[in-house]
Amino acid sequence: MFLFANVGDDSEDPATLDYLRRYAMPYAAEQGIELVELHRTRRDGSAETLYGRLTKPGSRSLPIPVRMSSGAPGTRSCTADFKVRLVGRWLKQHGATAATPATVGIGISLDEVQRVNNRRAMPYERPVYPLLDHTPPLRRIDCQRIIAAAGLPVPGKSACWFCPMKRPAAFAEMRRDRPDLFARACDLEDLLNARREQLGKDPVWLTRFNRPLHEAVPAAQDMLPGFDTTDDEDMTCDNGTCFT
Repeated sequence: MFLFANVGDDSEDPATLDYLRRYAMPYAAEQGIELVELHRTRRDGSAETLYGRLTKPGSRSLPIPVRMSSGAPGTRSCTADFKVRLVGRWLKQHGATAATPATVGIGISLDEVQRVNNRRAMPYERPVYPLLDHTPPLRRIDCQRIIAAAGLPVPGKSACWFCPMKRPAAFAEMRRDRPDLFARACDLEDLLNARREQLGKDPVWLTRFNRPLHEAVPAAQDMLPGFDTTDDEDMTCDNGTCFT
């Protein structure tokens, strides 16, 4: 059983959703693998998305880890609200308890083994690490080779298209290859700061450069070779709940 917690079709990177529906779901069906897509719902049954929460009129919510004016990352609740709790609710609905925990496979590879120690297990789960338990342990490149050997295209990293955890290089590629999506990210940053200005608060940013996204990320013609590709400051989610 594979679970994909979708934070919203208006929030997930369109490339992630395209891969999920064009390749992952058909392949899972062919192999007899059950792949379940989860969505966050309100008490009245209506769907809630992360982008919808951010842009809701009058909302003061900042659930994504924006960069504060000091350079420090802001509070992050998006993973807990739209991934961890969603998966946990499904597991508990299907019988997982502290006495009978679900065995949950976490896709952490050898490249990021340090994330294992950062992950806090929930009472209703028993985490296992199939990529690390494999003989030999699998790195990201090994996973890519396995995917390619199965006849599937290798997916890119998954994240919300406006995620502040993206490396600047990822935003630069978005500006170059998907300018409409990059413009939406700039508009979202502007909206958040317009609200903060009304509240008398300092601005926040989607990058660590302490200035608007369209200024922080160079245009395609201004990109230097290898722009920021060696940046190790990527604050990747350490829970392992995100679909990658």
